[in-house]
Parts: sequence; structure tokens; C-alpha cells
Amino acid sequence: MTSLDKPTEDTTVEHPTAEDTAAADARAVTEAALFEAFGGIRGMVETVVPGLVFVTIFTINKDLHMSAIAALAVSLVLVVVRLAMKDTVKHAFSGVFGVAFGVVFAMMTGNAKAFYLPGMLYTLGLALAYIITTLCGVPLIGLILGPVFKENLSWRTRNPGRKKAYAKASWAWGLILLAKCAILFPLYWWADTAQLGWVLVALKIPPFLLAVWLTWVFLAKAPAPIDVFAEMEAEEKAAAAAEASESESESESAAEIGGRHRREG
Repeated sequence: MTSLDKPTEDTTVEHPTAEDTAAADARAVTEAALFEAFGGIRGMVETVVPGLVFVTIFTINKDLHMSAIAALAVSLVLVVVRLAMKDTVKHAFSGVFGVAFGVVFAMMTGNAKAFYLPGMLYTLGLALAYIITTLCGVPLIGLILGPVFKENLSWRTRNPGRKKAYAKASWAWGLILLAKCAILFPLYWWADTAQLGWVLVALKIPPFLLAVWLTWVFLAKAPAPIDVFAEMEAEEKAAAAAEASESESESESAAEIGGRHRREG
């Protein structure tokens, strides 16, 4: 067999194109922004643990006061841990406020199920906010993520493809949260406290992950965000350069006039 007859191996290596690299960078930025905006894994844990503590203790001993105090104590501990680690506390603080409202509702009514009512009403209100803002042309998810992506509200008028992605994501959040409410509110009336509590715990993370994943899918396919902060910095540098150039021109003109006067003199 001659060298021409021997099979040759394909040694060509496919290198990523600039478009592929840009797409990968966009996906990475989107993932980081979503984690920052919604708290990531730690934020999810902090939203689940207080409710889990409440329903666990109440299932065991049916003691409303002990369950409520334990849930509130756990929420405060999570905030203290965040502060000790010098980490952002917005997600932990939101958990404290939610648990505190639940404790107040439960104590005032004497009904343990009322512990869950503020969170359920918040979920319903948030679902409606996502849908209504989208119908008004200002999807809520864009208002949340715009500052994270350093684009602020530029997507509304300057980036229609991104606005469309935000609208899709907001619809996803609104409908998912409405579906969650459609399960929880009937249970609030028909189920006992322990049953409602365990269903709530079970529905904490899966719908959230689904909404985040859909948001990632929509934004990963959308045009890149417009960095308005970089634009402002560039404008400031250009203005400073123009001012410096103008001052230099004025100095040269003054020097030229002075030289002419000396020659004439």
C-alpha cells in the first residue's frame, strides 16, 4: 500500500469563533447576575430553613409559640452569620421580616396556619406585579436585573431584543408563582397546619429554580446588555480630553499672539 492509499487522520482542530466566545461570556455573565440578584444556593437555603424549623417543631409538639420563636431565632442567626462574614444581608433580612410577619399573624389570630399567610400573600402580589408590569411594557425582571447588568433601563428604548427577553422571563415568573398560589391557597382552607407547612417547604425551591432557569434561557439568547456606566465613563473621558485640547489650543493661541506682539514691538 502506497502512502497515497493509507488513510489519513483528520488532525484539524476546531477553534472557538469570536461569536462562540461572546456567547459563552454572555451566559457566564447572566449566570453570575442571576446568582447575585436572587441569592444563589445560600439565599435559597435561608428562605427554606425558617419555615422548615417551624413546621418540624409544630408537627412534633403542636406548640405554636415554640415553633414561631424557633423559626424567628433561626432567621436572626442567619443574619448574624452574614454580618460576621461581612456578606450581603439583604436576603437574610428579607427572611427575617417574612418570618416576623408570620409570627405576628399567628400570635394575633392564635391560628398556626396564619404563620404562612404573609408569605402566601407576598407570593400572590409578586406574581401579579410580574404580570402587570409586563403588560405595562416595563417587565419587573428587567427592573431587578438591569442594575445588576449595569444597563439600568437602557433595554426599554435601546435594546428591544433584550426587552423582549425580560418580558418572557417576567411572564414565566408570574405564571409560575400564580400556579404555586393556586396550590397553596386551597390548602390554606382545607389542610391542617402540618400538611400546609410541608407542602410549602416542598414548593419553596423547585418553582424558583424553574423560573431562574427560564430566565437564564431567555437572557442567554438575548442581545448583550448595554453597559451605560461604561458609556458614561467614556463620555466623561471624551469631555475631559476635549476640554484639555481646548485649553491647550487656547494656550498656543495666547503664546502665538504674545510672540507676535513682541516681534511687532
